[in-house]
Amino acid sequence: MSEPQTPVCDYEGSDYQKRFWDLGDRAYEDAAEAAALRRLLPSAGEYLLELGAGAGRHSPRYKGYGRVALLDYSLSQLNQARSRLGAQDRYDYVVGDVYSLPFKRGAFDSATMIRVIHHMADPQAALVSVRRVLGSGASFILEYANKRNLKAILRWISRRQSWNPFDPDPVEFVELNFNFHPGSVRTWLQISGFTVERQLAVSHFRLQLAKRLIPLRILVAADSALQPIGRWIRLSPSVFVLAHAKAT
Repeated sequence: MSEPQTPVCDYEGSDYQKRFWDLGDRAYEDAAEAAALRRLLPSAGEYLLELGAGAGRHSPRYKGYGRVALLDYSLSQLNQARSRLGAQDRYDYVVGDVYSLPFKRGAFDSATMIRVIHHMADPQAALVSVRRVLGSGASFILEYANKRNLKAILRWISRRQSWNPFDPDPVEFVELNFNFHPGSVRTWLQISGFTVERQLAVSHFRLQLAKRLIPLRILVAADSALQPIGRWIRLSPSVFVLAHAKAT
């Protein structure tokens, strides 16, 4: 694959799945994301595109879809996904760049992009690319790292943080790791040809102390109960959006 013009966060050869998820005490975050997916994603469909699929952490949750295309920039991550999912004909493994997706126009009736856009230096271009491969009315689940979260607001007010969480511009806190303002994400989606339908506030209790003291099932139940407030206010570190592709 030729070098992309826009910088890409490459996980080739990374032990991300094992280090960050399996050994990283993130069962709560994983379960909270699963709850959000159950709320937003249609239970069945023909062909779903999982953008930035990585090692296939979410892939088994798309049981109602006839086919699932796992796209990632890293071949080694897709090999991990193949090992996880086994030999099933319904899965397609595609090495590719989100900015230049190797699919025909309107190929998919659903897509997910979870913990991916926060690595995008040009999120608007990425969303335009995604819209191209979705059919009219297709469902698109986008997760993004929320710049205007409660912790960031409190740190800024107390002058423990230099960047303003209310500023609409992205903040790059580590190279190719961005937090985004909710208003900016909505604008990018609309410009790219999507209609925003629902928003969920996710992972309210992303605190080591809470995860040590409170049983997992209680944390997940509490987060799930709070997620719908994302319709009105989004102070959580993660936000899930259900958007639909506008007719062209």
